[in-house]
Amino acid sequence: MSVPLPALCEGCRCTAARAPVETVPGNGPAAAILAHGQPGDPGALQPELEALAAQVQALLPGWRIHGATLACRRSLAALHGVGLVYPHFMADGWFVRSETPRRLALAGVEGVRLTAPLGLDPGLPALGAAVARETAAAAGIDPATATLVVVGHGSGKSRAPARAARAFAEALAPAAGFAAVTVGFIEEPPFLADVLPEGPAVCLPFFATGGEHVTADIPQGWRGQGPIAPPIGTTAGVAALIAATLRAAMAEEAPQD
Repeated sequence: MSVPLPALCEGCRCTAARAPVETVPGNGPAAAILAHGQPGDPGALQPELEALAAQVQALLPGWRIHGATLACRRSLAALHGVGLVYPHFMADGWFVRSETPRRLALAGVEGVRLTAPLGLDPGLPALGAAVARETAAAAGIDPATATLVVVGHGSGKSRAPARAARAFAEALAPAAGFAAVTVGFIEEPPFLADVLPEGPAVCLPFFATGGEHVTADIPQGWRGQGPIAPPIGTTAGVAALIAATLRAAMAEEAPQD
């Protein structure tokens, strides 16, 4: 059955021209990587999600992987026919548990199963430690003499975002090799602007995409105290984590002899 996509929003930079999954030829599993996006600019992050989806699909021959955001109704409407949705979020909070199912239902996307989100992936701390060390090395900083500041979103309403960021920071600390590891937040204390490490420092954004918090709020709060690593959700290695999660989720659905 053909399901037409909504028209592009005026001025949209969306590059997601794919048809709904159920209209795409192929018998392999269909899945989607779903991020929050930017409500004020729905198409801004869609190219980033599409590129990530292509990387994951290259690791899963025979699969069909789509990228979508909650902010882009066109990308959501293209998910008809997916069986699995990977939440490209950093916490298992309200957006994953409540808002994602609601938005999918409004788009007419039903019968999907959500995996655990990126921020809870047990392989993410090791990846974060490597990214932090690489960022320090590129700036000529010895991690053994520096502070690593993990900056998360935080929230005034839910403990889930801060809890996930703190767990990530605690888990990566032994492998990262920094003299100290601490956390700061955008929307709750301790605010990033109030985190003032002594000596060399590196900032590691615990964010899934390169949205406005990463491009504007973090540089403003960090105030040039040291290099800022790319948001962990955009780094090399994330595609492999997502592919492994989707593969494992599909294996759970396979009939057992």
